[in-house]
Amino acid sequence: MEIPRHCTLCPRACGADRRHARGFCGGGAQVRLARAALHFGEEPCISGTHGSGTVFFSGCSLRCCFCQNFPISAQNQGTDISIERLGDIFLELQAQGAHNINLVNPTHYVPWIVHALRRVRPQLRIPVIYNTGGYDRLDTLASLTGLVDVYLPDLKYIDAVRAARYSRAADYPAVAKQAIAAMVAQAGPFTLDKQGMLVRGVLIRHLILPGGRRDAMEAVRWIRDTFAPGTVQMSLMRQYTPMYKSADYPEIHRTLTTFEYESVLHMAVQSGITGYRQGRSSATSEQTPAFDGTGVLRKD
Repeated sequence: MEIPRHCTLCPRACGADRRHARGFCGGGAQVRLARAALHFGEEPCISGTHGSGTVFFSGCSLRCCFCQNFPISAQNQGTDISIERLGDIFLELQAQGAHNINLVNPTHYVPWIVHALRRVRPQLRIPVIYNTGGYDRLDTLASLTGLVDVYLPDLKYIDAVRAARYSRAADYPAVAKQAIAAMVAQAGPFTLDKQGMLVRGVLIRHLILPGGRRDAMEAVRWIRDTFAPGTVQMSLMRQYTPMYKSADYPEIHRTLTTFEYESVLHMAVQSGITGYRQGRSSATSEQTPAFDGTGVLRKD
């Protein structure tokens, strides 16, 4: 594959020559991974009984001040690997019994992923999930047609002011709405197999932030008004835990209240949106896996 010489893979369009330098996201000439292992912390239709084959990519095109994965997203911890090794990791996870291949925060490595998937796709018998922050360009998504079965995007904000303050991306709401609509057009309706596992479609995640109840309700309203019933599902997340730079933003340096979460959940139910919810116990750093390089390098 040709490494981008003027990178525009994400909406930042920073123009980095990825052959010789790292972009805004931290991505360089080789794929960098922090972990590749079975994971049981996703929604039931993704983790199932055997676990989701999660591949955690280092770096990120967003700069969320509250990121739970900040050691890899902001600090770019990880190990550089070849495209051939990436494809082998997909097959190894399948051999371990993974229900799917779950590409976590993959946007800035899409050309590498496309190359790896094309190499091993004939041997893959499980769905491929594109697990993204929702900050994706339409042409980058288009390159994944026929390779990705399930999209798992965040819809972090509807309010551009909040997007700018907490993620340094005032254009996030407009970008994410377009991206999610494109994902739905590409993947089709939400489809479960006989075992209740997600095999095609889009599951939209929204992490409710402290003080973000109204923004969360706007996210629910947008999903309700944009997609026909049953086309997508929503995962309403309660797992926000103050960490990384949240102390610099006092209004979000706390956990979510029961009222904040339940009021948004009530609206989602009243709106006829189906999907998943989280209990109060989810708000803990224990939800974050160890980014210790598990599964990244080949074991001889």
